Amino acid sequence: MIKEAIILAGGFGTRLKKLVDEMPKSMAPIKKKPFLTYILEHLFKYDIEKVVLAVGYKHEAILSRFGKSYKGIELAYSIENKPLGTGGAILKAALAISSEYCYVLNGDTFFNVDLSAFTKSFNRSKPVLSVALKPMVSFDRYGSVTTENDRIKSFNEKKYCEAGLINGGVYILDKEWLIKNTPGEVFSFEKDILEKYASKDFIAYFLSDTYFIDIGIPEDYLSASRDLPDLTV
Repeated sequence: MIKEAIILAGGFGTRLKKLVDEMPKSMAPIKKKPFLTYILEHLFKYDIEKVVLAVGYKHEAILSRFGKSYKGIELAYSIENKPLGTGGAILKAALAISSEYCYVLNGDTFFNVDLSAFTKSFNRSKPVLSVALKPMVSFDRYGSVTTENDRIKSFNEKKYCEAGLINGGVYILDKEWLIKNTPGEVFSFEKDILEKYASKDFIAYFLSDTYFIDIGIPEDYLSASRDLPDLTV
């Protein structure tokens, strides 16, 4: 079982300003608890031992709230002194990961993936990267993902889809593979890694038709405020 995870927790939360004070999106309150709490609680259920929080914007708020541990999970901080992009943030945080493989999660989404089943699927095929995909209907906010047999064939631009698969923002990553294939210090994980290498390397997928929420827009943030307490804490 994988015991370490990276959480991208440096988002600005620009579109939530009318609902929450200026703070990282991962700190947006859900029933008086930071959204990040629910992600950590999910990881706690799967006996994760260490989480590296990739932080930047107003990271002091995260450090002061969570400190160095959560329910026995060691918390480490990878602090961006300048914006590195999603890829640069993951790369910097990965240097604090001691294992060969780790989970990567977005700090502004909650996807109720069965991490044990996800890991078993990963171990059977040993790809360089595996992505948890969410089946969805009537969507235009997310790009779709095309699969072929046991691998991802392409990541597609955002457009309206009656039905399809979206990237749920939960990954299992081969750390050394990322380090070898990084295009530099600042880059997009989505554009420079996922889209580029889908046709070149074995990027697998794991289907999870479970609860998914992205709090980046006010209506979904309000939906999370209703649903998350019953799912996790």
